Amino acid sequence: MDISVIVPLYNEAESLPELAAWIERVMTANKFSYEIWFVNDGSTDNSWQVIESLREKNPCIKGVKFRRNYGKSPALYVGFERAEGDVVITMDADLQDSPDEIPELYRMITVEGYDLVSGWKKKRYDPLSKTIPTKLFNATARKVSGIKNLHDFNCGLKAYKREVVKNIEVYGDMHRYIPYLAKNAGYGKIGEKAVHHQARKYGKTKFGLDRFVNGYLDLITLWFFSRFGVKPMHFFGLLGSLMFVLGFIAVVFVGANKLYCLYSGLPYRLVTDSPYFYLALTAMILGTQLFLAGFLGELISRNASERNSYQIETEIK
Repeated sequence: MDISVIVPLYNEAESLPELAAWIERVMTANKFSYEIWFVNDGSTDNSWQVIESLREKNPCIKGVKFRRNYGKSPALYVGFERAEGDVVITMDADLQDSPDEIPELYRMITVEGYDLVSGWKKKRYDPLSKTIPTKLFNATARKVSGIKNLHDFNCGLKAYKREVVKNIEVYGDMHRYIPYLAKNAGYGKIGEKAVHHQARKYGKTKFGLDRFVNGYLDLITLWFFSRFGVKPMHFFGLLGSLMFVLGFIAVVFVGANKLYCLYSGLPYRLVTDSPYFYLALTAMILGTQLFLAGFLGELISRNASERNSYQIETEIK
């Protein structure tokens, strides 16, 4: 099979017939063998009934229905599990992503050899309240991930080699960082294509401003796990040791200063009267706790089942 199209959706019943017909038209014109996975993320409208009716007309259409709303990442994860095409395309169900981009995305994967190609909505039809935070978010994501050539990490329109989606785990709200997940899994040939962005035709957006706050928190989490996920002592141990040493030096300095004043006949005060003593003691305690956190993290990491799970590209026997 050439292409698997995965469409996560939540309350998009009005747009589904038009989207399905559009995808079918593109696939037929380019003679692609394909499947379309509509993943219904707990919709409260009649989206599932629409999917069932579309399936009766086109056997290439398939569907998954969640009992409740879990989010976009779980929907993509389930779609990735079921995808059988050589190239996997993801797109949103709101008709803002154009299926006409599919042939070129397919070519970039199969001919140019990209592992992943992300869409870039260069000209957006969104309000400033959405576009400005998006630019700041993407700038931060480029800096942290090291993927300098991507302008729009969160674009729903992406293309993947099949092996990429089978070797990454999308969870929580990590769909925003699939390129970063792919890079961490060893798939570093990541490209970008400027794609046509259309104004929303039906309904309203399902995402609020809280996604930007959550997005930054998820980015920090992903960065930490990519750097220290299997070696937490390198972070907590180093930071804890540094704090403990600084605190210890400060305690020694406070004590030495009192002894100097005592033997020189200069006025002195009790060590416990100095605020620096308590600051130093606090630093030593925090340093010890951080070191122990790293030690416990190492114990957990060493007992994790995936501690020796590596991405092997090829093997000669």
